[in-house]
Amino acid sequence: MEWLTNPEIWVAFFTLTALEIVLGIDNIIMISILVSRMPKHMQQRTRIFGLALAMVTRILLLLSITWVMRLTADLFVVFGQGISGRDLILFFGGLFLLWKSSQEMYHALEGEDESDDTPSGKGGNFLYTIIQIAIIDIVFSLDSVITAVGMVSHVPVMVAAIIVAVLVMMLAAGTISEFIDKHPSLKMLALSFLLVVGTVLIAESFDVHVPKGYVYFAMAFSLAVEAINIKLRGAMAKKKQQQDPVKLRKDIPGQ
Repeated sequence: MEWLTNPEIWVAFFTLTALEIVLGIDNIIMISILVSRMPKHMQQRTRIFGLALAMVTRILLLLSITWVMRLTADLFVVFGQGISGRDLILFFGGLFLLWKSSQEMYHALEGEDESDDTPSGKGGNFLYTIIQIAIIDIVFSLDSVITAVGMVSHVPVMVAAIIVAVLVMMLAAGTISEFIDKHPSLKMLALSFLLVVGTVLIAESFDVHVPKGYVYFAMAFSLAVEAINIKLRGAMAKKKQQQDPVKLRKDIPGQ
């Protein structure tokens, strides 16, 4: 237990926790969009269950670290390109993200809604949503765990960082979901970001490295611009409401 008094361990813990939160942003966005199709009374439960599933997935991958590191070994070669288990997970995970994001965009543009107030509806089916969340969790957890292993050598520290990061995400997920639902343009921006993430995952499956910093910077910049637009639209709507007072009807009954 001497490592508990080691300041370097604590620095690594807080650094890894922050990194896990950043790497979990796209996971939160995807879960928020999937959960938005659930009946209102089931959304919070599904959101918490999905993030808890993400935490369990990451911890299990950490405890199976020998198997995880073997995923980077080539399984076969295609046109001179070595394909590993990690490459396959990233490739099919990226395809799933592209498909799901495109589908959500299509329904949003066409004004279609898959949600159903009954559990039997496809959009409101708890199991159907959880299966999709599980797929997303596996894809996003893989790189997160490999990053954690590269930073810290103590498994308890990595597990603690993951637990704290997921708890923070649980607290923030509800607010993020409500904000995305309230602003359709922000939801479209989030889906566009997930399209980019899916493309990056497919590129990385072919060993084409795309710096994550560029992707997250583009997301942060776009989010800042959209936040200004939302604020501007709100100010203009408020100003218009003040300039157009409510007019009383002249045709009052009985007069």
